[in-house]
Amino acid sequence: MNNVFVAAGLASVAAVVALVVSVLLTPYLIRVFSRQGFGQEIREEGPSSHKSKRGTPTMGGVAILVAMWAGYLAAHLVMLLADSAEPPTVSGLLLLLLTTSLGLVGFLDDFIKIRKQRNLGLNKTAKLVGQLLSAVVFAVLAVRFADDRGLTPASLDLSFIRDLGTISFGLVGFVVFCYLVVGAWSNAVNLTDGLDGLAGGTSAMVLATYVIISFWQFHNTCLKSVPGCYEVRDPLDVAVVAAAAMAGCVGFLWWNAAPAKIFMGDTGSLALGGLVAGLSVVSRTELLMVIIGGLFVVEVLSVGLQVVVFRTSRRRLFRMAPFHHHFELGGWPETTVIIRFWLLSATCCLFGLGLFYADWSTARGL
Repeated sequence: MNNVFVAAGLASVAAVVALVVSVLLTPYLIRVFSRQGFGQEIREEGPSSHKSKRGTPTMGGVAILVAMWAGYLAAHLVMLLADSAEPPTVSGLLLLLLTTSLGLVGFLDDFIKIRKQRNLGLNKTAKLVGQLLSAVVFAVLAVRFADDRGLTPASLDLSFIRDLGTISFGLVGFVVFCYLVVGAWSNAVNLTDGLDGLAGGTSAMVLATYVIISFWQFHNTCLKSVPGCYEVRDPLDVAVVAAAAMAGCVGFLWWNAAPAKIFMGDTGSLALGGLVAGLSVVSRTELLMVIIGGLFVVEVLSVGLQVVVFRTSRRRLFRMAPFHHHFELGGWPETTVIIRFWLLSATCCLFGLGLFYADWSTARGL
């Protein structure tokens, strides 16, 4: 599996299969969920323009999850048919496990909202417990299963573009850190999922960035003695997972773009947030993810700042939080907000890729 073109072909197979599955499965889910009355509830304090969205089918994140699994398994089926002895890797399966487990938490949250006809699903404690269990299982397993180089899927060191080496958590500290990372990113994507296609499009960009990063790491994985190489485990399989999830988001976006015919719900947003968190851990880019996922960070900060300012001064910093609602209430059409936020997200992704490449070129002395 040293052939770069073959590796790129595998990622392409995962992406194409996931795209087709997502595009074809989503309208089927729209019909089924509509018949079952699985419609979105809209919070009363939200923008008045969103009232018309009440009843739109939700839980569309199921399509993204199914497409991701289908793309990943199809890529490995191609490996098998090509007489490759490459089985699914620990890193790839851990990412799928984390994403799916958080998707199940989101599915329960969505289902309770629908059944009880309210905008509140799982209570905070239940949701936190679900995120905690998902993160802990992922963290504990990610520091096991060393390969022949002694590399495990995750490192106990904090990383930026590589392990920094100056901050090491230890096992317990790493588990706590993983929980914070998974909780933060899953909630960040969840908060961003407030406009038609905003979270789906942004997630697709972030995942595309990680396809490039993981593929680059695969192409430049070697021993410590070679400058510029990456000490990561299973980067090709990580790229395959990211490619499948990215294409799943794109296919879903075909139906989720404004005016949305279906919403991803917490099923999709929690799953995607967990996936990007897991990708940052296994690719040793936890701090770089803060830049790549900059739009998610801004959305979370807007909510935090709104709460702090209101509690201290009884005044609102923004017309409404998360940040995208501030512009809606300022008179921007929803599609204008979405496109401009996509542009901001693309800028963050490109800046992150630029830093990633600059580190590699510096390490190689170019």
